[in-house]
Amino acid sequence: MKTHAQAVVIGGGLVGCSILYHLAKLGWTDVVLLERNELTSGSTWHAAANIHGLHDNNNITRIQHYTMNLYKELEQATGQGCGVFQPGSLYLAQTREREHQLRLQAAKAKFYGLNFYEVSREEAKELHPLARFDDVRCIMFEPEGGNVDPSGVTMAYAAGARAMGAEIERFCPVIGTDQQPDGSWIVRTEKGDIHAQWVVNAAGLWGREVAALAGLTLPLQPTEHQYFVTETIAEVARLGRRLPSIADRDGEYYFRQEGNGFLIGAYERDMRFWAQEGTPLDFAHDLFPDDLDRIMDNVIRATERVPCAETAGVKRVINGPMIWSPDSNALWGPVPELRNYFLCGGIIPGFSQSGGLGLLSAQWMIDGEPQYDMFAWDLARFGDWADKAFTTARVKDQYANRFAIHFPNEERSAGRPARVRPAHEMQKEMGCVFGMNCGWEHPLWFADRPGVTDSNSFTRQNWWEPVGREARMLRENVGIIDISNFANYVVKGPGARSWLDALVANRVPTEIGRSCLTPLISVRGGIAGDFTITMTGDDSYMMIGSGMAERYHQRFFNMVELPEATTFEVATNRIAGFNVAGPRSREMLQRLTNADLTNDAFRFMRSRTIEVGGVECLAMRVSFTGDLGWELHCAEADQVKLYAALLAAARECGGGPVGGRALAALRIEKGYGSWGREYSQEYWPQEVGLDGLIRLDKDFLHKAAYLSIRENAPRECLSFFEIDATHDADASGGEPVFTPDGRSVGRVTSGAYGYSVGKSLAIGYANPQIAGPGDEVNVMILGIPHSARILAAPAFDPKGARLRA
Repeated sequence: MKTHAQAVVIGGGLVGCSILYHLAKLGWTDVVLLERNELTSGSTWHAAANIHGLHDNNNITRIQHYTMNLYKELEQATGQGCGVFQPGSLYLAQTREREHQLRLQAAKAKFYGLNFYEVSREEAKELHPLARFDDVRCIMFEPEGGNVDPSGVTMAYAAGARAMGAEIERFCPVIGTDQQPDGSWIVRTEKGDIHAQWVVNAAGLWGREVAALAGLTLPLQPTEHQYFVTETIAEVARLGRRLPSIADRDGEYYFRQEGNGFLIGAYERDMRFWAQEGTPLDFAHDLFPDDLDRIMDNVIRATERVPCAETAGVKRVINGPMIWSPDSNALWGPVPELRNYFLCGGIIPGFSQSGGLGLLSAQWMIDGEPQYDMFAWDLARFGDWADKAFTTARVKDQYANRFAIHFPNEERSAGRPARVRPAHEMQKEMGCVFGMNCGWEHPLWFADRPGVTDSNSFTRQNWWEPVGREARMLRENVGIIDISNFANYVVKGPGARSWLDALVANRVPTEIGRSCLTPLISVRGGIAGDFTITMTGDDSYMMIGSGMAERYHQRFFNMVELPEATTFEVATNRIAGFNVAGPRSREMLQRLTNADLTNDAFRFMRSRTIEVGGVECLAMRVSFTGDLGWELHCAEADQVKLYAALLAAARECGGGPVGGRALAALRIEKGYGSWGREYSQEYWPQEVGLDGLIRLDKDFLHKAAYLSIRENAPRECLSFFEIDATHDADASGGEPVFTPDGRSVGRVTSGAYGYSVGKSLAIGYANPQIAGPGDEVNVMILGIPHSARILAAPAFDPKGARLRA
């Protein structure tokens, strides 16, 4: 067995073998995989192994199609059969909402050049003559949909990896992972130790146990999951061809051919957890006792769809374990708190995603960054707040609602609240409807009474009018926005300025009370983040960024060594904040402070410590609304006192509380980008309009990467769209954009109704070679073409006069 390796992959299931294969394919051949039992042990061997390409997340769609196309290439390259059957998949919509979802996915498929399109009932009947479609509103067909052989695919990855020089050691459990001072690892086994640069935890059902060896606790929880295979059905055998699978998400089952019978599975509401205190180490190719009664309601709906399945005998029942993250997406990426420790766990649709997971994992370790923005999978989206109780509640909700539509702006209630601020109860009594950001409860909008919740759909919902009132109130008078879910960092010491200057691309302020906006450059030269940095005192700075990216950005902060006697603090937990904005914000605040807030005394992008309503605050004259305003940051313990004072003064000026949904609409009116939507590692600074904030007369993190792409013409440009919202719906993000004659232009990243300008608006990207300002385009809201125009400037205050008033 090896004693040294570039990487050790722990876990010989589907995903571990894919990562090993892709590491070798990208050039790391000195790698080894350790499997505690036989390859495919755990969850891989008993999987239904369905494959499909479409996903609500655009980048996950792209890597799922990569995976589907990889299997036949893998067979040819290795000679190992993958058992690929691709008779296609029929996607059914029984409801208006599901039809919207499928039509939007079809539009995305057209944009990315993928094969997914609508068929009539008659065409569907030709494809699957044994199924009933009379109750279906809309049917889409994916010709490449189907299934593979779980063991065949895993063995093909393993064979391909071995052929390129990788090694696989079976029956070799890992008993220790010890980090060394240089960031490398000693991986301990009963057969000996391996010194590796990287450790990859792809241990599946045992991911929690392997993580514990490195001192990590993961938000993962296994459940039982059942499907069964019928005996031979004469009608199927007589057809003599493979039938397409049926994806009837409204019926809450999955259904495909297996041999000359059918495979039927379900995610039932009456779910069962397993191994809540830890996965047994002696579990391998084991199953649980059958309990088909739990899924019988789902099965009845499946047999109503294909009546000949109703009387078929059951040949085999599979009741096996799956391991879930709190949102059913992969828990993936380098652990920010450790060097060179990579995690890939909690994968549910593994056979649709294994190739993409392997490719992007290898890219991240070898190149320093994957090619796509995959924050939807990034383990950094969860922190310590995602404890066992939260994870259990969310997994139960995710399992039971596996096939439910996840609507735009939807906020699931399971496991909440995880983290609250002192003002939470006060806001609840005011009728606040909350969202969750990085575990924090934060106001989305304010109803006219307590206890109101969101309704959800693709069209405008119960919050649309109240949010409009909040937005107009702020634009006309003043609004108070809780911004305590923003990430706050404090840097102090003699090296504070030099550390920040070495980190970010703009020049850091050198005068107390000055602020700057700055991008953070990613490994490939894109936008890793955007921050406001304020000099608060001698050798003291405060930096504010995206709340949901707090742990993600820690990876970049760790890339620049702190100078001696300099400290970096994540201060989010101890700082609360409010944005006071609107044309009467100065008048309102002046009632609460003796500080001079006139424009000459307190200019835009300046800050100072002042007392507001008897509370000491760091006041910054900035505003994400695009209007005159200040951010007020105080100690969390003073939040309620400050909030009460602000609300009382606001009422006297015709104002009141404003939530995050109105803030989103206001920033879209102003054309402000947001990290994770408009800004990500995929986009270059010159494409998003942040290149003007980069200073090349100094060094900064990944400057060479930026210089390598600096002269490149923009592939796409950040653009503003005014849309004719004719179907009582606004863009929400992800909608493709086409020219009137059907050419792909770009896509929406954020959308909302602009209440103060009376227009449905969106921000997104457009290929400047195809369309630009003034051009007419179609935005595919609900998957339906909506006429739109690309604006030359933001719809609200394009010259920024309100900010500087």
